[in-house]
Amino acid sequence: MKEITEPALKEKIRQIRLDVAAMFFSSGHGHFGGSFSCAEIVGTLYFRFLNVDPDNPGWEDRDRFIISKGHGSPSVYSALCQLGFFPRKYIEDYEKLNANLNTHPNMHHVPGIDLSTGSLGHGLSVGAGMAMSARLHNKSYRTYVVVGDGELHEGMIWEAAMCAGHFKLDNLFLIVDRNGLCVSGTTEQVMRLEPLREKWQDFGWDVYEVGGHDTVALSLAIQSAHISRSGRPKCIIADTVKGKGVSFMENEKGWHGRVVNSEQYEQIVRELKAY
Repeated sequence: MKEITEPALKEKIRQIRLDVAAMFFSSGHGHFGGSFSCAEIVGTLYFRFLNVDPDNPGWEDRDRFIISKGHGSPSVYSALCQLGFFPRKYIEDYEKLNANLNTHPNMHHVPGIDLSTGSLGHGLSVGAGMAMSARLHNKSYRTYVVVGDGELHEGMIWEAAMCAGHFKLDNLFLIVDRNGLCVSGTTEQVMRLEPLREKWQDFGWDVYEVGGHDTVALSLAIQSAHISRSGRPKCIIADTVKGKGVSFMENEKGWHGRVVNSEQYEQIVRELKAY
């Protein structure tokens, strides 16, 4: 685990949200809700746990990270930029003509991105393959996958869950951004997910449940998953708030993806700086 104080981590996560807001305001649109809900998850992983090297993004023994909910990738872009994977101009040029950074991540254009995502559901399957590859090649790197809870409506997720449980991929770490909302309404209205913990356990996973905006609790859960000797893949269900950090966006499904005007953007910045 990397040494970083809680105040320092909080500042980096604040910058993630500010960068996301700036990218979306300049481009004219963006998935605010899901990018804000996963900010602590992304920040805690990148600044405290992931073994990666900005000077060698393709390092063979690096930890792998997949943002399966690809529309949340701007939070990852900010983390990568803060770590030095690419210059801040990438953030400033978000979605401009020939820009490296776009709504969904492209592993061929963005240093530090391990998988191009956007089609919901396939990130966990690829993550299971990466974890299996590490085992077959006697590599010690870990694979982390972040999924949205609305993404759990995809059948491919549960095929991957079954595979990882069957092969006991204990080097695979899944974090569910459990904000309870997808573009069409609550996850339980669209297609019931609960009892979610028991589902993962039945597929052969160790399960941890934490507050997804509590970086201390997240860190403890990840540490516990690391030291576990159960031989099972690990699932952390992180309870979050869609649009976290901005009063008029929190728990509002309409802010899954939307445009903001100048007045709203100024309010977003004020609230995030005070958050």
